[in-house]
Amino acid sequence: MKLIFEKSVAGRHSDILPKCDVEPVELSARFARTDAPALPEMAEVDVARHYTELNDRVHGVNCGFYPLGSCTMKYNPRIDEDMAALPGFAGVHPLAPDYATEGCREVLETAKKYLCEVSGMDDMTFQPAAGAHGEFTGVLLIKQYHDARGDKKRTKIIVPDSAHGTNPATAAMCGFEVVNIDSAPDGCVDLEALKNALGEDTAGLMLTNPNTVGIFDPNILEITRLVHEAGGLCYYDGANLNAIMGVVRPGDMGFDCVHMNLHKTFATPHGGGGPGAGAVGCKDFLKEFLPRSVVMDGEGRIQVRSFAGNFLVTVRAVTYLLTLGREGIPEASQNAVLNANYLMRAIQGSFDLAFDRTCMHEFVLDLSEYKKETGVSALDVAKSLIDYGMHPPTMYFPLIVHEALMLEPTETESKETLDEAAAIFRKLYELGKTDPEPMHAAPHHAQIGRPDEVGAARHPVLRWQKPEE
Repeated sequence: MKLIFEKSVAGRHSDILPKCDVEPVELSARFARTDAPALPEMAEVDVARHYTELNDRVHGVNCGFYPLGSCTMKYNPRIDEDMAALPGFAGVHPLAPDYATEGCREVLETAKKYLCEVSGMDDMTFQPAAGAHGEFTGVLLIKQYHDARGDKKRTKIIVPDSAHGTNPATAAMCGFEVVNIDSAPDGCVDLEALKNALGEDTAGLMLTNPNTVGIFDPNILEITRLVHEAGGLCYYDGANLNAIMGVVRPGDMGFDCVHMNLHKTFATPHGGGGPGAGAVGCKDFLKEFLPRSVVMDGEGRIQVRSFAGNFLVTVRAVTYLLTLGREGIPEASQNAVLNANYLMRAIQGSFDLAFDRTCMHEFVLDLSEYKKETGVSALDVAKSLIDYGMHPPTMYFPLIVHEALMLEPTETESKETLDEAAAIFRKLYELGKTDPEPMHAAPHHAQIGRPDEVGAARHPVLRWQKPEE
C-alpha cells in the first residue's frame, strides 16, 4: 500500500473547508512561511479511499476477538463517543472563561466523585495523559511526601517481578533505586522476600492486584501492612482494575495512591499511541502534592501536563459510569472474570496453564513444554491466530513465564465468541503436533507476513522522506 504522500498529485485538491464566518485578519509578514507546507495534494474521493483502505488493514474490537492480556481491549459503547462529540465538549477551548466551561468542570467534578468512590481514594487529578504517565505522577506523590517530611533516606521502590514493565522504569525515572523481588510459586508476592527487602530506605511498593498472571493476591492486606510498618507507601497500578471495579477498592486494600487507565477500564478505544488518560487518585494525606490545574483549581501550582489532561477521555469515562451505574459497574467486572475462567477451562486440556487455579480477568498459558515437544513457540501460535481472524494475545509476558501467552477476553465477548476462540486454540494445538511447519511462517492470509522484528527494532523507519527532485 502506498503512503498518502506517494499518492499525491501536484495541483490536485478538494475545496471542503466551510466558508469563514468571522472577519479575516492578515498576519504580519514575519509570521508567514516562505515555502508551502509539504502536504499531500488529493481529491476528496482519493482521501476517502485511502483511509478506507487503511481501515481494511486494521484489526480492532469492532473487527473480531481481541484478547490482549492486561490491556482490556473491550468494546466501548457508541454513546460514549456521541457524548465526547458534543460541540460544547469537543469544541471547548482550554483557556475559555469560567462561564463558558461550567459544563466541562462539572464533568471533571463528577468524574472525580465517582472514580474516588470506585477506587477508595479521597482526591484525584486528571492531568496524566496515559497509564505510564499516571504511574510517574503517583510515584512522584510518594517522593514528595517523604521529601516534605525530610525523610531523605527513603531511596528504594520495591517492584515484584510480575509487574508491568513500566513500573521499574517509572520508579527509576522518579530517582528511586528499584528493588525487584521474586514471586512465590503461586504467582503472588513472596511475603518472606518482601520482608527481607523492606527497611528504613524503603520509599514504597508498586503493585498490581489482581496481578499480571490474573490472580488476586490473598495476602494483600498483609502486604500493605508490612510496607506501612516499614514507613513506606503503597502505590496501586490500575491496569487490571477492570477485574474488580465496583467489587473491591484499592483504598480498602491499603493503597495510598492509584492510577486508573480511563481509556481501558472506563471506555475510550485505545491503541496506536492514544488517546489515553491516567487519572491519579490519592488519600487525604497526599492530596496537597497533587498536580493542580487552572481549569479545576484556579491555579497551576504543579502540573505534569497542560490544563486538565485529555478531557474528552474523561467525558467518555463519565458517560460509561452513568450508563452502567452502581449495579452495572460490578456486573461488568464479574462478567470479565466469568469470561476469563470460561475461556481458560475451554482451552484446558490442550496448552498448559501457567497457574491452574481460578483466575480473575485474565490468565496465562505456558507453552514451554509444548515448544520442547513440537518446536512450535508462543510466537508461532500467536501469529497463527491471525489467520483465523483473531488478534494475538500478549506474548512472552509476564517474564516469569518463559513461553507465555496472556489472554484477557473482557466482559463484552459472547459465549459464542469464546467457544470459537477455544476451538481455534485446540485446533492449533493439534496442528503443532501433526504439521508444525506452516505455523513457523504464519500468518499466511494477513495484509503482511511475519516481519523482521529485530531489523524493525534496530533500524526503524519512522517517517516518510520526500524523494530528491
